[in-house]
Amino acid sequence: MMPACCSTRTPPRSSRARSRASPPMRRCCSPCVARRWRARRNSPGGARRSSRWRASSAPPGVRSLMRFCMVTTFYPPYHLGGDAVYVQALARAVRRAGHEVEVVHCEDAFRLGGRVPASLPPEDDGIVVHRLRSAWGALSPLITQQTGRPGLKRRELEAILARDFDVIHFHNISLVGGPGVLSLGRARTKLYSLHEHWLLCPTHIFWKNRERACDRPTCFSCCLRSGVPPQLWRLGTLIARELENIDLLFAPSEFTAGRHRDAGISRPIEILPLFSRFDGVGVNTPVRAGRPRFLFVGRVTPPKGIRQLVDAFVRLPEYDLDVAGDGELRVALEHEFESARNIRFLGEVTATELPALYAAARATIVPSLAPETFGLVAVESFACSTPVLALEAGGCGEVVRASNAGVVCDDMDALVVAIHRLAREPRLAEEMGRRGRAAYETTYNETTHVRAYLDHVQTLIDAAARRTP
Repeated sequence: MMPACCSTRTPPRSSRARSRASPPMRRCCSPCVARRWRARRNSPGGARRSSRWRASSAPPGVRSLMRFCMVTTFYPPYHLGGDAVYVQALARAVRRAGHEVEVVHCEDAFRLGGRVPASLPPEDDGIVVHRLRSAWGALSPLITQQTGRPGLKRRELEAILARDFDVIHFHNISLVGGPGVLSLGRARTKLYSLHEHWLLCPTHIFWKNRERACDRPTCFSCCLRSGVPPQLWRLGTLIARELENIDLLFAPSEFTAGRHRDAGISRPIEILPLFSRFDGVGVNTPVRAGRPRFLFVGRVTPPKGIRQLVDAFVRLPEYDLDVAGDGELRVALEHEFESARNIRFLGEVTATELPALYAAARATIVPSLAPETFGLVAVESFACSTPVLALEAGGCGEVVRASNAGVVCDDMDALVVAIHRLAREPRLAEEMGRRGRAAYETTYNETTHVRAYLDHVQTLIDAAARRTP
């Protein structure tokens, strides 16, 4: 007999899977879900039956149908930066490869500070999205931030992650469940992507006291000066214990992998570079002639070095700068530099508008002062045959050097020299752009990335199957 707590109905808003084709789903208490899941998987031949069903249901060319769940704090349109952009691109790519994909994220985390999501048309991309929204509002992510555990979201997360997933892939977990979420779920394999330095730094990005890149750890005072509530749980072993639930960590660059290994992260780490969400082919752009135009894409915040870049272009009136993105400095900078006619603040730009901006630029500039884990903007620029000028700040410089499709500079003075050089040598910029395009076609494209990703997944699942008696 079905327990009183279980019923078949359309789920409430807090955990509704937002999909046009979403049917009514069985909503149960977490113990009931877990009980049914264990009974199915632990029954004689249960895992083998599940495996045979997936193999027989797989589309042509797919070895076996797998079920993925991506767990992340932010997901479009409830997002701020590149991690959510990548999660959506990966989810869609895995879905196009013939697998089933669900995404869980915390809507309350995005709404902290009164943020309102961009108004985007609904997309029927075949992905089931669970947008967690608590009746307690902002209290839910704040409890997670202070305890390192799911808190008010635990019951919903348990119910979702107890389903029959083959892969649970954790991304930015800072406000959706903290390290405590890593122990939830019983998938055949669990993954974690190092989008930021959150495992090592409470500010996520090694940005000290809201004014400069971190030179040495003074985390408690830095949190106070940065407006981030100190997390006392970081003084214990919670992160190390919970990471034991993860089979493999993905780092987008050697820099990021090395930084985490040096900090004592002992779980296996593999390098998996990110990819451009668009291929840049057939972009209808104006000819790169006349006044050289340069491009900045990203959050308009101090760690991104945007103020220093704008200051530099005020002294370079012969060149144009487009600033695509939003953030805490945008309004102030627009007001302060409204008389600079060579600088345009475009605000938030959609993914459909970005390729034309990349392709029309002499170069894309990444002037980050805080160390980047990768530099997604760089590979998007490469896809559009546009070179990149970057400051020496983490993984982005690694990408530019590997492709030989731009210049990595030690400081802002050197960056200005590189701007002058590409402005005066358009053929050099075109050659660097061709190298960038070649790097995109061989390394930073969706097909290459998803193939490597699924190969890692299959290797882990095969290894787990060999260990199972």
